[in-house]
This record gives sequence, structure tokens and C-alpha cells, in this order.
Amino acid sequence: MSDGPARGSRAIVIEAPGEHRLVERELPEPGPGEVRVRVAAAGICMSDRELHDGHRAPGYVRYPVVPGHEWSGTVEAVGAGTDPGLVGRPCVAEGFRSCGTCERCRYGETSLCTAGYAETGFTEPGAFADHLVVPARLLHPLPDGVDLRAAALLEPAAVVAAAVRAGQPRPGERVAVVGAGTLGLLAVQWLAASSPSELIVVDPRTERAAQALEFGADRVLSPAAADGASGRPFGRYDLVVETAGAPTTAASSCLLARRGGRVVLTGMFAAGATGIDPVHLSVSQLELRSVFGASSAAWADAVRAFTAGLLAPAPLVTHTFPLERFGEALALVGGGAPGTGKVLLHP
Repeated sequence: MSDGPARGSRAIVIEAPGEHRLVERELPEPGPGEVRVRVAAAGICMSDRELHDGHRAPGYVRYPVVPGHEWSGTVEAVGAGTDPGLVGRPCVAEGFRSCGTCERCRYGETSLCTAGYAETGFTEPGAFADHLVVPARLLHPLPDGVDLRAAALLEPAAVVAAAVRAGQPRPGERVAVVGAGTLGLLAVQWLAASSPSELIVVDPRTERAAQALEFGADRVLSPAAADGASGRPFGRYDLVVETAGAPTTAASSCLLARRGGRVVLTGMFAAGATGIDPVHLSVSQLELRSVFGASSAAWADAVRAFTAGLLAPAPLVTHTFPLERFGEALALVGGGAPGTGKVLLHP
């Protein structure tokens, strides 16, 4: 059912690596069990740039594609068999199109679905558009009046929620966050709420220091300073959450952890990244976890933390562009310019 007359819809389509255009298309109609969402805001991240530039692994993209996996919006229409009460609700939705029936899904580990990879914005049409259609079962409704601009960051917040679930922070622990990008700063907010005795951020960009401190970090260290403070050959931190995905940060994060400590890797690493020393890993008896995407449970945690005010991602947004300026917006992402945080598209 729809709440208005038929009309068109615009979308950014990446036809092939390096080739994008803004197209006019028919308004997408939701099928059985689906909803159509009017997009309010959509975030651009490095994986979107990799998608555009052709650097994403072939099994994790399907061209042509409408990108956009970080988004928020309002339900505008529902398909057959879907609750009509959803119309008008602000929302976000999980990106992974998990099957819901495989063993891993049955365990609640929907980000480990064995039915094959499918994700909004990479293999399925995404949110760099006026509208998108998603399965209603993946929807997370939000309260009326919510800041949808901030809610567009709930996808990275869900990844952080998955990392926090894996890391299991405890009050009074010493905690380090490696990287002060979007994931890192959201992790700082979340981990600060666990009452650590010490919470540091490691990042070479001095301009990130002030925001990390505002979000709850006690100190921000350069990688060189963190090396000196770690007490090598073993570190001092009970929990290290890596968010940068830089070539050396998986290995260096393990060196920051104390013996018997816990390390969670959330960054997306490229081939050729520095390997983790297996001797150090075994002698230190580290607990090592990795995160790729977020399960349904992590999404629920992120939405709950956001609506409760525990996570306040709005200050991370520094730039907003219309769809017509997608190329300009994309160029900012990963460009390293001081003052560039999260870049949003606003259809």
C-alpha cells in the first residue's frame, strides 16, 4: 500500500568501476514482505569508495549497483503481508540479507550466514537514492521525532556494538581504541559508558584528539607514543578495539594488549597487511576476535543505545551533499583532509 500517487525516483548507479551517474527511474514498489523507505540521509564510507574505484573483492560486489549501506529514512509504503502500521515510521535496517534458516542464523549470528553474501548497497540496491526497498524483517523502527541525520550512522554503530559484544568490557579495565575515524569515535562513546579506569585512543591525526576527548577518552596517543607506553614486549591494556584497518594496526593492536588480554579487530584490511606474530599471540595468550558487519542482536543494541542517548553520533557529521554532488562528496572520503568526518548524502 502506498501513501501517495505514483512518481519517479532518482538514484546513483555505479555501472562499473569508476563509472557513476544519477538516473531517473520508476518509483520502486515493495513486494511481499518488503517496505519502501524514503531516504533521509545516507553516509559514505571507505567501502563505498572502494566499490566505486573497483577495489572491493569480486565476491562482495555486483555491478551495476546503487550503493549506500549506511542510511536512515521513513517507511513510505509496504508490500503484501507487511504491517501497514509501519507506514510513516522512521527507521533503519540491517544491511546483510541473511537467510534466517542456516545454522549460523539459527544461532543468531546473522552476519555469518552461510547462504552466500548479499548486502544492501553492494549486491542489492542501496540508499544513494530517493527511495530503497528492503525486507521488512530487517527493519529497526525508531521513535517519532528522532534525528534521522544522526541515525544514518547506526550502521557503523552496529559494527561497534558487535565489537563491544565480542570484547566484553568490564568496569575498571584499561581500554585502548586504535583509530579515531567514525568507528573509533563511536567505540570511544560506547566504551566510556562501561566505566573503564583508563580509555586511550591511538591515532596519528592530531586533529582527532579533541573530539576523542569530548567523546570520553582520557588521552590520545600517536602510534609512536603508544609503542613507548605499552611496556613492550607486552602491553598494558585489558581490551584493545582496533578500528582503523591500516596495514600495521592488526599487529600493533595485539602488542598493546596485556598478557591474557582481549583484542577485537573491526577494520577492513587489504591484502598485504602486516601479519600478527603467532609467537607473541601464543605466549601472550591473547583472546583475538574479528568483526565483519553486525548481527541482528548488535543492531538491536545499537538502536537501543542511540534512542537512550548513550550514543550521540551527530557531531561526527561534517559534510552533507545532495545526490547531484555525489562525485564531490565521494572525493572527500578517504582524502585525509583535516576537518573531514562523516560525509552524508541528503536526497
